[in-house]
Amino acid sequence: QVQLGESGGGLVQAGGSLRLSCAASGRTAGSRVMGWFRQAPGKEREFVAGISSSGGATVYADSVKGRFTMSRDNTKNTVSLQMNSLKPEDTAVYYCAARLPFRASVESREDEYTYWGQGTQVTVSS
Repeated sequence: QVQLGESGGGLVQAGGSLRLSCAASGRTAGSRVMGWFRQAPGKEREFVAGISSSGGATVYADSVKGRFTMSRDNTKNTVSLQMNSLKPEDTAVYYCAARLPFRASVESREDEYTYWGQGTQVTVSS
């Protein structure tokens, strides 16, 4: 079992930056593929970024590529999402998610992730 808790959301102007963090606790928390997803009002939840258990591989949605950077610190069991050049269309609730252990690939499908945090709101004003 893994517990996930996001932090770092808030209100920012377009062009600004935010850094989201996700703290993972529980067995094998630091050895799992992790992902960030987001859900805007009236829309389905979508993949934002994912990172391998070692941190050596990352995958990004086209909409955030070049602006967002996902990283992890396995000594602290945390993953982060650095978001730069934010746009109003980035406004959403952002969720941290974890795959089951020994699932080594970074996936973009929501159903590949078993554990989810409660989410943190990011609002980008124009």
